[in-house]
Amino acid sequence: MKAVILVAGISRRLFPSTLEVPKCLLKVGGRTIMEHQLLALEQIGITDVVMVVGYRREQVMALARELYPAFNFTFIVNHHFFDTNTAYSLWLAGEHFKQRDFLYLNGDVIFPPAMLERLIASEHPNALAVEVKACGDEEVKVAVKGSRIVDIGKGIVAEAALGEFIGIARFSAGFCAPFFQELGDIVAAGMNSAYFEYALKRLAGRQELHLVDVSDQPCIEIDFPEDLERAEELVRKFS
Repeated sequence: MKAVILVAGISRRLFPSTLEVPKCLLKVGGRTIMEHQLLALEQIGITDVVMVVGYRREQVMALARELYPAFNFTFIVNHHFFDTNTAYSLWLAGEHFKQRDFLYLNGDVIFPPAMLERLIASEHPNALAVEVKACGDEEVKVAVKGSRIVDIGKGIVAEAALGEFIGIARFSAGFCAPFFQELGDIVAAGMNSAYFEYALKRLAGRQELHLVDVSDQPCIEIDFPEDLERAEELVRKFS
């Protein structure tokens, strides 16, 4: 199984912290966010990693190769990182995931290896890590029927949402063709600001997507300066 990590973005909401380094290289608990993710992958035996890079990409590639020389890295450059989003970045990686299972990781989430183990152990081949909770406008929310996800996106009415998709997922080989077709259609339509979850939203009615409840797992997405402070406390729970 491969993993894909998206780390192309410029992360303006974290300025000035990200003026000189990309978000994934900010340190939490003595390690960069990228290190936390690669360590988690290594601990579950996944060392074949595709990284979509853009902003400050030389720093990302150099540190990844230095710290994890045994990994098989493939770096894909999103040259349009200033004006595109995760749908475009993931579409660029499509050739590397035809007809094979893969793990998807937003490059700004810190989580324990046990979360990945739970996804891989799921009986459902297409599974999204979801924190069950009350949500606001900012979260990427999911609506479900049983364990099946029937809608996903920030636009879901909070009262209709079960919780937040935290940006970690597992997808099957059979899901790849329709998934990357949807991403390609989004790119062809010029929807540069689209998140990759929009492709999942369009697929939810005809492809099975299920949630994996990770509410008991310590994890955090780094978007704002205050998230870095919270993350310092959180990593002590699984360091």
